[in-house]
Amino acid sequence: MHEPADAPPPAPHENHHTRTTDQGRFSIARCNCGWTGPARRARSKAREDANAHTQARNPT
Repeated sequence: MHEPADAPPPAPHENHHTRTTDQGRFSIARCNCGWTGPARRARSKAREDANAHTQARNPT
C-alpha cells in the first residue's frame, strides 16, 4: 500500500523519518519518503516495520 507523500521525497543525504498512524483497528507505519508499511493490528508490529525501514535507509 503506497500513498502519495505530502512532501517531496528526501534527498539521498537526508534521513528518513517514520511515524505510525491508526486507522480503525489497524496501525500503519509511514515515512516522509512516501513509503507505507502494511496495516497491522498490533501497534508494536507497525513500529517494528517503521524501525526496519529507517535502519535500512538511514546512513549510520
